[in-house]
Amino acid sequence: MDYKIVIDAGHGGDDPGASGNGIIEKDLNLKISNYMYDRFRELGVPVKIIRSTDETISPTERVDRVLDAFGNSDDVVVISNHINAGGGEGQSVTNKCITIKA
Repeated sequence: MDYKIVIDAGHGGDDPGASGNGIIEKDLNLKISNYMYDRFRELGVPVKIIRSTDETISPTERVDRVLDAFGNSDDVVVISNHINAGGGEGQSVTNKCITIKA
């Protein structure tokens, strides 16, 4: 099966997400997501990105953009990038892949 990828740069705009050590989650999520988007395009994989700039997106709008990208079928993979700010040592990166069924 050929997959289509939807990339969600978590948080954004008025929602900064976690922050620490001069890093703001929404900014890092956006950099990671734009890199992934460009790389998937280079590889010829059908890909859409939910936001490519720092903008506020409501939860409803976020879901609408995911569904508008390629529809709602089994060949659509959604990658939602988030960088957690935990209390432990090292780093924690969470990518959530979900399928939305209306």
